Amino acid sequence: MKQFLLMLAIVAGSFTSVSAQETPTTGDLFGGLTRPLTFNRMIPPYALEVTFSKTVHIIFPSAIRYVDLGSSDLLAAKADGTENVLRVKAALQNFSRESNLSVITEDGSYYTFNVKYADEPVKLNVEMTDFIHDGEAVNRPNNALDIYMQELGSESPLLVNLIMKSIHKNDKREIKHIGSKRFGIQYLLKGIYSHNGLLYFHLQLKNSSNVPFDVDYITIKIVDKKVAKRTAIQEQVILPLRAFNNVTVISGKSNERMIFTLPKFTIPDGKQLLVELNEKEGGRHQSFVVENADLVRAQVISLPVCKAYR
Repeated sequence: MKQFLLMLAIVAGSFTSVSAQETPTTGDLFGGLTRPLTFNRMIPPYALEVTFSKTVHIIFPSAIRYVDLGSSDLLAAKADGTENVLRVKAALQNFSRESNLSVITEDGSYYTFNVKYADEPVKLNVEMTDFIHDGEAVNRPNNALDIYMQELGSESPLLVNLIMKSIHKNDKREIKHIGSKRFGIQYLLKGIYSHNGLLYFHLQLKNSSNVPFDVDYITIKIVDKKVAKRTAIQEQVILPLRAFNNVTVISGKSNERMIFTLPKFTIPDGKQLLVELNEKEGGRHQSFVVENADLVRAQVISLPVCKAYR
């Protein structure tokens, strides 16, 4: 009797195995408790056509940080000398399978495309700037998905941009004793702000001369207050993480303001923060010093900007 029951179990198991192989899974069933992804969770992709003999260029509103290709049928790379232009083309002629392309930009936006082959693509040059949505908290485009960048820590790139725009729009002068003035050029630090582990420097450059000022580069670094002779100079360069209205030319009889986002830092004893502005092919260089006492008194960004963003 026991042998009969054992043989019956083996036969039943073989039938079950054959049945499972004859009806392969459709992908709808998962092991364990799951809930389906609904369409309101889906990011609608854009339609993009590529070909083998022509290159499609996609212009994004911000620098490209990440690109992923769905298959080896596609080729993509940033255009030489640019940060926000992506060139895409087919790796082989007449590929039949539809593929996809995903891009993340520096402002935290995510773009996705469904890509297929076409002999003659109609749209060879595509601009992804959203002119309908201005990026404000109440008017955000569909691609603004709060993607976080490593250098900004727990701060959203979108919120960083909103803070810089808010500082620039309000145009308050919180600091009145830091700056330099030489050769008709005045370089001022109007304010230092802080929010969620990041610092924001509000700078103004006034050109009261008739000769335009061409900005070569701006250096922000921590240096020793006093350097003895024959002593090595210790410098720590602070690289800005983001910039708003970072102009390169200030016309005669005009002024410009720019905002720089910096990582949080403090100035050790015996050191100071040196901000240098150098003129391209000129000698009207400017520099000023920021003490630790000025840095620790940074104005905390008010919460209304954050509440509007959320």
